[in-house]
Amino acid sequence: MYNIEELRIRLLSELKEIAEELGVKNFKSLKKEDLIYAILDQQAITPEKSLPRKKPSKVEVEVKNDPTEAETNTKASVPVSEEKPKFKRQNVTKIQKENTEDSEKSAKPTKAPKPKERPAKSEERSPKVEERAARPEAKKQDNNEKPAKDKSNNKKSNEPVKGEDNKGRSFRPRRRAVVDIEETKTSQETSTPASNDQEFTKRKPSKEVSEDQSPTEKPYNPKRKPSVTIKDFDGIIENSGVLEIMSDGYGFLRSLDYNYLASPDDIYVSPSQIKLFGLKTGDNIQGQIRPPKEGEKYFALLKVGTVNGKTTDEIRDRIPFEYLTPLFPEERLSLTTTHDNLSTRIVDLFAPIGKGQRGMIVAQPKTGKTVLLQRIANAIAENHPEVHLMILLIDERPEEVTDMARSVKAEVISSTFDEQAERHVKVAALVLEKAKRMVECGHDVVILLDSITRLARAHNTVVPSSGKILSGGVDANALHKPKRFFGAARNVENGGSLTIIATALVETGSKMDEVIFEEFKGTGNMELSLDRKLSNRRIYPAIDVPGSGTRREDLLMDKEEMQRVWILRKIMSDMTSQEAMEFLLQRMKGTRDNAEFLISMNS
Repeated sequence: MYNIEELRIRLLSELKEIAEELGVKNFKSLKKEDLIYAILDQQAITPEKSLPRKKPSKVEVEVKNDPTEAETNTKASVPVSEEKPKFKRQNVTKIQKENTEDSEKSAKPTKAPKPKERPAKSEERSPKVEERAARPEAKKQDNNEKPAKDKSNNKKSNEPVKGEDNKGRSFRPRRRAVVDIEETKTSQETSTPASNDQEFTKRKPSKEVSEDQSPTEKPYNPKRKPSVTIKDFDGIIENSGVLEIMSDGYGFLRSLDYNYLASPDDIYVSPSQIKLFGLKTGDNIQGQIRPPKEGEKYFALLKVGTVNGKTTDEIRDRIPFEYLTPLFPEERLSLTTTHDNLSTRIVDLFAPIGKGQRGMIVAQPKTGKTVLLQRIANAIAENHPEVHLMILLIDERPEEVTDMARSVKAEVISSTFDEQAERHVKVAALVLEKAKRMVECGHDVVILLDSITRLARAHNTVVPSSGKILSGGVDANALHKPKRFFGAARNVENGGSLTIIATALVETGSKMDEVIFEEFKGTGNMELSLDRKLSNRRIYPAIDVPGSGTRREDLLMDKEEMQRVWILRKIMSDMTSQEAMEFLLQRMKGTRDNAEFLISMNS
């Protein structure tokens, strides 16, 4: 196994060879430092038996000999035959004292020859070099009695670099490899012939100095070393979003954090994936993603996991929303939670809401419609966790958006009054498309819209002028898309439903609001009226009970309950809205739920 210091002194080409043997992914595009960590990580996860054989570094070969010896510096100018006596001299360090005289004699002619620039003197000294090459051969035969010590010494002298690798280097190998010839000459002249014991003691301190210097010159801090560094993040991260398909065929997964508008968190979806799985705008997709590559701006979707909670095989043959058969609501959404939450109890009694209801809350300003929406949303979230609840706030105050998001366990999508009308329209369109795709997959969806009047105003601002203007400044084509939004609410045959409860503003002093309300007046199948007189007297909920009701409520209520509600309506028909609400509140406060209240009517 290679350690980090061994890898750092190697060339980039050597590191790439090692990475290729280990099977490191994408090693060709990595820088040297990243490649070193990638090799170390791959070594850690690879079994020792399957690790490739360790190769010597090219830089190690250049600095193979000990830097304190003078013979290393003259390597370029001395013939090849001179290297052998150098190693044999090192081996004589532990020979008995009787051979010291011979070693002194052999050390005298060790003066290095002058550079090749002076060929005459080097030719004169060549016989001496041959003589030195012959003498160690004779010593080798005499010293056969101690072969083990010679081998160990040979190993130490041949591999001085490995000992330093584990403790850190104090030199740069490339500087050692290029040595000036003049420095070599002076270092040889100043060094006097000495015994092998002295030579051994000189080499030993040099290693100690290198060990002392290594901590200060080490560029790597072990504290910052990560235990496992993952360089390939493809498929590790999973994310989800709502698909918006662009005109060019590709799409993006939009995030709820940005109200399904364009953002830096968008995930790119290729046209091939859209065609392969039959994806549509509004599909809620969850899958594996990868980080953006060089030159890319967005994360990309690698693998589609689920679409609207279904597998890709299940959604491939789904029926489009426009071709689903609409029915009256048949399954009731229970709004009763606690005995003191009278708002939802009264709504549940006189204007019940079913799955697939198209309801409208007709409200004057300051009648408590936002609080009523909050309580309805919390009741649905508590009693029907299987329903996907979305609250769409168009042209509302920012503080109301924050309050709604914190007080309701639902998806809150907003476009506040300080945004442009184009943003209102785009947010509402994407929310509707998401709801349609979920209904196609058999889910029950509830959208609480506040308010449809302001959504119609936004469409009136955005729509191209048709030349036909209605009273109040409403374009003839402006209300088409808001009607399509509100008309999408339906109970679907064989599973799935879309419920929309929208608020409509009246008596605001604007002629446009009156025209918009009149256009939507007969389109809903449930209507809940709020009275400004009740809210002025601080009677909440400010519901006008005689003016509220649901079409085909017999499909949502059992026969006995419906008969008792009709009796109540007959009693309150002669009362004003204020008297009727006070009558109800007085009798409902002492009961735990609506069933107990209806039973108590006998008395």
